[in-house]
Amino acid sequence: MKRFMALAAFSFALSSVPIVAAPAAQSDAALRASLQSDLDGYLATRSKIEHLSAISLSVSLRGAAQNMNLVAGHTEYGGSTPVTTASIWQIGSNTKAFTAATILQLEAEGKLTIDQTVGRWLPQYPAWRNVTIRRLLSMTSGIPTYDDTNQMLSDYAKNPKHNFTIPELIAYVYPTNPHAPRPTTGYSYSNTNYLLAELIVERATHNGFKDELDRRFLRAGLHLGDTYYAATQYPPDVLARIPAAYFVNNDPDNAALAPLFGRNVRDDSVSWMQGAGAIAATAEDLARWARALYTGPMLPPKQRAELLSLVSTKTGKPIAETSTADPRGFGLGVAQMTLPDLGTIWFYEGESLGFRMVHFYLPRQETVVTFGFNSRPDGSQDQAGKLATTIYHTLHAAGRI
Repeated sequence: MKRFMALAAFSFALSSVPIVAAPAAQSDAALRASLQSDLDGYLATRSKIEHLSAISLSVSLRGAAQNMNLVAGHTEYGGSTPVTTASIWQIGSNTKAFTAATILQLEAEGKLTIDQTVGRWLPQYPAWRNVTIRRLLSMTSGIPTYDDTNQMLSDYAKNPKHNFTIPELIAYVYPTNPHAPRPTTGYSYSNTNYLLAELIVERATHNGFKDELDRRFLRAGLHLGDTYYAATQYPPDVLARIPAAYFVNNDPDNAALAPLFGRNVRDDSVSWMQGAGAIAATAEDLARWARALYTGPMLPPKQRAELLSLVSTKTGKPIAETSTADPRGFGLGVAQMTLPDLGTIWFYEGESLGFRMVHFYLPRQETVVTFGFNSRPDGSQDQAGKLATTIYHTLHAAGRI
């Protein structure tokens, strides 16, 4: 399934962006009108194709006192209640950066190091005893992802309100299971890695993972008051702010999820994602988080360098940075790519069963953009990269980047 990140589609669209001299800066009002037109245009042309009813956007420009936050559409497909900038979206695997940052803060506090092993922290999994935390976070562990097993997908589809425990999910791929897939090699995207990292956080802190996220980032720390983590279901007051979410993905590896096709999956359990993908947030909060992640003081220099250390998604080997010859890399819960015209950017497209949420950070322009959709279509129908391209062009034409 590996439904949490779409490197190829996103990068393909952005690779066509030309770099030319920026014009004089437009007013905020003119830029907002142009961005609103971008969202309205996408929704008008893609709503039926992607079974999509709503989009949310937040733009954090260099030096701006406030984000530009815009929305388009309604909370339900065919509905009449407008979505608002206060609406909350599942951010999918953007969650992984929260998990990685928690681990890195623990390292800075002297409670662990990322070169310690699963065997050191989780002796209940001896088959993986030599895998380091660094390899978990960089997707080079060799541990398969549980959500690519037909049994797990089938079990979830039979009862989408079932609350999985982490040991239950890990058991789908642990080698003592006769149906477990074979180990992977090189770079291989695995949500199992981040569930193991979540367990390590709890073992190292003697505290619940949610409590650590709240203390470090959400309720204290960065005060992300519109960001929420749930290990099972979101509470009613949070669910009331989340638009309907539609699973309309017919990709072959999702055959076991056929019973969910076309359904509003908003109220279903997010226990199958947990520390790999279960955070929900407004687009503005995600933009605030991304800026803090790449530029803020929440990580000391050593740990930020580790966060941004890369392996090639092509070879699985460490690289100093991506390049036009090797354009895609994965850090510790973040991704980078280099495009011929645009240069190097950091980004992620996080996906859950019914949502997609993108962030991208332009280092040269010190700009963060986040946007989200309330449907999960076939991979070939996901046009998030094209919307990113459109937004980039609009910001550039406005003289803001």
